[in-house]
Amino acid sequence: MFEDESGSIFLAVLVFSWIVYLWESYLSARQRAVYMKHTTVPDVLDGVLDKETFEKARVYQIDKSNFGFWSNLYSQLESTVILLLGGLPFLWAASGHIIAKFGYGPEHEIIQSLVFTLLSMLFSTVTSTPWTIYNTFVIEQKHGFNQQTLGFFIKDQLKKFVVMQVIILPIVATLIFIIKAGGDYFFIYAWFFTFVVSMLLITIYADYIAPLFDKFTPLPEGELRTKIEKLAASIDFPLKKLYVVEGSKRSSHSNAYFYGFFKNKRIVLFDTLLEDYTPINQEKKTEGAETTEHTEEEDPRDDQPESGKTEEDTEHKGNKDEDKEKGDSEEKGDQEKDKKKKRKGCSNEEVLAVLGHELGHWYLSHNLKNLIISQVNTFLCFLVFGLLINKQVLYSAFGFSSQPTIVGLLIIFQFIFAPYNELLSFCMTMLSRHFEFQADAFAKSMHFAEKLKSALIKLNCDNLGFPLTDWLYSAWHYSHPPLLERLKALSKTE
Repeated sequence: MFEDESGSIFLAVLVFSWIVYLWESYLSARQRAVYMKHTTVPDVLDGVLDKETFEKARVYQIDKSNFGFWSNLYSQLESTVILLLGGLPFLWAASGHIIAKFGYGPEHEIIQSLVFTLLSMLFSTVTSTPWTIYNTFVIEQKHGFNQQTLGFFIKDQLKKFVVMQVIILPIVATLIFIIKAGGDYFFIYAWFFTFVVSMLLITIYADYIAPLFDKFTPLPEGELRTKIEKLAASIDFPLKKLYVVEGSKRSSHSNAYFYGFFKNKRIVLFDTLLEDYTPINQEKKTEGAETTEHTEEEDPRDDQPESGKTEEDTEHKGNKDEDKEKGDSEEKGDQEKDKKKKRKGCSNEEVLAVLGHELGHWYLSHNLKNLIISQVNTFLCFLVFGLLINKQVLYSAFGFSSQPTIVGLLIIFQFIFAPYNELLSFCMTMLSRHFEFQADAFAKSMHFAEKLKSALIKLNCDNLGFPLTDWLYSAWHYSHPPLLERLKALSKTE
């Protein structure tokens, strides 16, 4: 009976994971069909996207979708094989063998749990890195987003792994200690500990952790800074600091966010969001002065603006017969290409509109509401965990004869709660979309409607977002409403 019950639990976990995978694959296939079907700009997008950008976005999203199909399939097969072959008990036993070499026995559960966690994360990093490399240096590189060199990428990944261990291992050790020493009401202490840790990480992340990976500099004095400070003051937003982060060394995707508690708020703008700070724009400005430095293999006309072309440049290439015969037609072609080149990022007024949206989240207490929901959910999960932690049948289902606390956390939070987590994720996605519409409406109330619309269009183009979506895929995955829905809402008259 005992074996049948544990076997049923294991089978249920395995079947549900495949149901979720097949559901996600079905949704992705629906969205991929949208990319394949719409090969020309629909009438509804007239004036929103040009044909060239629309096609680039379509191809980019197809590549991402295909990559997601294979990476998700691998991930599902990997997790299934690990469960079927007893990967978790094997890793726990391996952790025990390692600490035994240093004189520690099974009674030192916390030490064994730390080794188990370290080995798990090391395995995950090793198996996921090839996919990350392909995504970064093939997909993102192909579509002009990747700005990293291989050396920078390797250094960055190693740094991330080390920092992650420094953060996670002490948390794991303390949490296990609380669970084992907390008695019948350990779930209260465990929840409170995770709450304090989450608040601490939110507080120190941007000041002490993020700068380990990216360069943060104060936004220089000028028109944009003055307008942002005035905007914040108009709604009593307690702006303490205003930063620009050098995200362009990693990717040309753009973003903005704010963080901090109470009267200590900071706003962070990615340099790729700002038209005057985006490196690609700065390069275009200086190309005219650098044309004489181009080698014969680097045709300056491929990248420089019209104003940067001189007669000397034409003479530099004039030795080629094809330039003599087709010079006029090529010059016209170059001019047409140059006209299509667009500056990346948003103008100052558009940046203010984006910040008006972000400040709307603060003014409407969206972050606070999300925090409350998150903490209530965490408390309830720890409460249920307290009821299940001593059920040996759960451990037996995954091949364990003992009841390691770290394994109990993994089994219950990742596998037993899986159906609940799927439902919660969908509900939070719906709530997030509602909040996004509210934040847009707040920006509109501050007379940013038109500038926010143009900013959304620019950011969609810069990031090669595809504006057409399958309704079911969008409802399940998009925490932010699709572009056309946001533009339609902003265009409504009250």
